[in-house]
Amino acid sequence: MPGTKGKVIFGLFLFLLLIVGGCALYFWAALTWSYSRGERAGYVQKFSERGWIIKTWEGELAMVPLPGAIPEKFPFSARSNAVAQSINSSLGKRVVLKYEQHKGLPPGVFGDTEYFVTEVKVVE
Repeated sequence: MPGTKGKVIFGLFLFLLLIVGGCALYFWAALTWSYSRGERAGYVQKFSERGWIIKTWEGELAMVPLPGAIPEKFPFSARSNAVAQSINSSLGKRVVLKYEQHKGLPPGVFGDTEYFVTEVKVVE
């Protein structure tokens, strides 16, 4: 049968195209729509750019409810270089971080956490 090999190759190509397209659609949806949005206030105690190939900005916000209390840590990621510069310029000050939570993303590719900071406000 002369056309069987071509049909198999076409079928494999179509299958791979559907898999890649489905993955791309999934990641686009996971990055576009957020599961939740909110704000956290505290002091950025750790912030750095990390990664071997894909560099991401990762940090920790220390949230202190009362003076002398043990702070709760809020790990976060920043995808935008503009947001990363705002965070770097506000180190040592009390800040409010606006964030979006994106569930279902593979860790380490788009960020180490599912919390992505979108805006930084310094609290005086």
